[in-house]
Amino acid sequence: MKNELENKAEELEQTLQKQLDLLKKDSEDWLKVGGAVLVGGLLAYTIVKASKRKKSTKSQRAIEVLEREGLLDDELRKKITKPKKSRFWPSMSQRLLILGLALAKENFFKDLTNPAGDHEQKSKPGR
Repeated sequence: MKNELENKAEELEQTLQKQLDLLKKDSEDWLKVGGAVLVGGLLAYTIVKASKRKKSTKSQRAIEVLEREGLLDDELRKKITKPKKSRFWPSMSQRLLILGLALAKENFFKDLTNPAGDHEQKSKPGR
């Protein structure tokens, strides 16, 4: 009885050690992935900030030149300083729509163009 309990305790310790090793290995993978995502996000953030800063300095110079020339009015100032809308998401939604239509065409419209008998024969070879 005592030997059995010692064997079970030893097996449980080995199992626990294996589980901890697997957890460490998995956590290393997750840490690497998380680090890569974090670095990518920081890089994208700095690029966006740098491009906005460059754009704002160009806009500021244009406003100064127009003020010197006496051509700047409120409407023109609003047009120059108004932030532009993001063009990434609309183009992404258009691409996803096209992708969805292509998948629908492949999966659903194929069934509409083929007669029911032809489709059954193609899906069940050997008949």
